[in-house]
Amino acid sequence: MAVLSRVLRLRAAGVDRFAVRSFRSSSKWRNSEIDPKAAASQQLGEKALPLQRGVKDRNVQWVFLGCPGVGKGTYASKLSTLLGVPHIATGDLVRDELSSSGPLAKQLEEVVNQGKLVSDEIIINLLAKRLEASSAKGETGFILDGFPRTIRQAEILEGVTEIDLVVNLKLREEALLAKCLGRRICSECGGNYNVASIDIKAEEGNPGMYMAPLLPPPHCASKLISRSDDTEEVVKRRLRIYNEMSQPVEEFYRSRGKLLEFDLPGGIPESWPKLLQALNLEDHDDKQSAAA
Repeated sequence: MAVLSRVLRLRAAGVDRFAVRSFRSSSKWRNSEIDPKAAASQQLGEKALPLQRGVKDRNVQWVFLGCPGVGKGTYASKLSTLLGVPHIATGDLVRDELSSSGPLAKQLEEVVNQGKLVSDEIIINLLAKRLEASSAKGETGFILDGFPRTIRQAEILEGVTEIDLVVNLKLREEALLAKCLGRRICSECGGNYNVASIDIKAEEGNPGMYMAPLLPPPHCASKLISRSDDTEEVVKRRLRIYNEMSQPVEEFYRSRGKLLEFDLPGGIPESWPKLLQALNLEDHDDKQSAAA
């Protein structure tokens, strides 16, 4: 990953003159005897994933796409734990930088508060920094959350490493808006919660949808705060910008046979089992919890 982080920085700066070997490890799959990359390829039907030779010798290298607030972080994090790979969320990288006294903090604060997307150069530098930290800890593979967001980012990433699968999460816009406006953070422990109770009735052929609130424990209830960019005006602007920019990226991966589109049917209890089914995975811990 240290090599990958250096090449990302060089590609972002326009240096594009050398090849990079793929990154491998002897890590084995956890919690399932199924190779997730091969299984995901089968789910895509005739468009088999163009994977590297020896792909079983390394961990998965996946990307999660989806509108802000759709739940990329939630599902990417759960899969990260299930498969034993780092979950790298560019949104978290930006927020960590914002809370620091680093040189980018002030610039990022202005961009985020206006609901704009952070520039490629800043995102790539933050990602490279995170990959260096992963390499130092001996981590292999990754699930990227929130990157790439532009064709340029996708091309840079494709030029330095192989992406096995891109999961594109989708959620109805009215549910997405309510979910974004309901997000809360505990100012003390940093826990993420959602106070929105979403109950959309079935109509005109569209199925109903229910998403229960994710409420905090009693000791966090009085310490909840909203993110400064979670206002209706900013959220709608952010969704509009994302939709305009996401179509080319989705088509980029669709044309390569790597895009798996997944419509969230509801909250985590409804969506998690169906997502695992789409990926041909099993969560033994989740099954044991349900049976307890």
